Amino acid sequence: MSYQLTIQHPVEIDGIGLHTAVRSHVRLLPAPADTGIVFRRSDLDGFEIAAHADNVARVSYATSLMRQSVLISTTEHLLAALYCCGIDNVFVELDALELPILDGSAKPFIDILRQAGTRRLRRPRRFIRVCKPLEFADGDRRIGIYPADEFRVHCFVDYHHPAAGPQEVEMTVNAESFSRELAPARTFTFVKELLALQKMGLIRGGSLANAIVMDDQCILNGPLRFPDEFGRHKALDLIGDLALVGRPLLARIVAHKAGHALHTQLVTRLLADRSLWEETTFQRVPARTPTSASLAISARSHAEAD
Repeated sequence: MSYQLTIQHPVEIDGIGLHTAVRSHVRLLPAPADTGIVFRRSDLDGFEIAAHADNVARVSYATSLMRQSVLISTTEHLLAALYCCGIDNVFVELDALELPILDGSAKPFIDILRQAGTRRLRRPRRFIRVCKPLEFADGDRRIGIYPADEFRVHCFVDYHHPAAGPQEVEMTVNAESFSRELAPARTFTFVKELLALQKMGLIRGGSLANAIVMDDQCILNGPLRFPDEFGRHKALDLIGDLALVGRPLLARIVAHKAGHALHTQLVTRLLADRSLWEETTFQRVPARTPTSASLAISARSHAEAD
């Protein structure tokens, strides 16, 4: 049996929002057992929004949460870091509507969580163990969740680009593997999409410092941190959206060209059907011992990093 965790010490970080370009300050605070991950808008008298599927608002180019018309946007990178570090309970104070994009990855959040440390709480951790498969598609985009005794993700992307061809990531996810293999992977965009996004009022805070940018042929601000950084970042986003289940998952998730919309639909459909899962305080140890061999990442890019 494992026990719930919170952070040991408060930590903070600030930066500008990717879509709003508004500077925001984030402060993480310890929380009691069974609190979950709860955002507090410190600029709105501490108004609280739980990081749960019930509060999902918009998921087009970021995952946003809303309660009583109060919005918190671009939550997925922080949620992925908290989830993979095993932080069950934490208050996230935020003084604007959007979390900072920082360098476009989850690594800065991992860094401050290391500073924060962890504290064990006297309450068993409750897992959601998937018992039956759930899968669905939207055109050529597909996603599914399947029974497993560990948390494992399989993510496939293909942007038909000379520097970002087909990429496939599959790994058992824990604090170590996430921090090393996924957290540093940055968000990305294409020059041809920039004007359209800006007309929609998005990515006003985007820059070469917080996103990988590509034209029709190459990467404008290389080198990449990984040859398959695009696939790894999509896996990072997937994990951040899965954190909205509100419990650690024992399951294998397969995402094929999926995005925030399919990710959050999967969470909502899973939670709505109690025949698909059970809640347990016990995590069975997989038959094989987790080693570096449990991480399988393959990149089938048409080109290596610029």
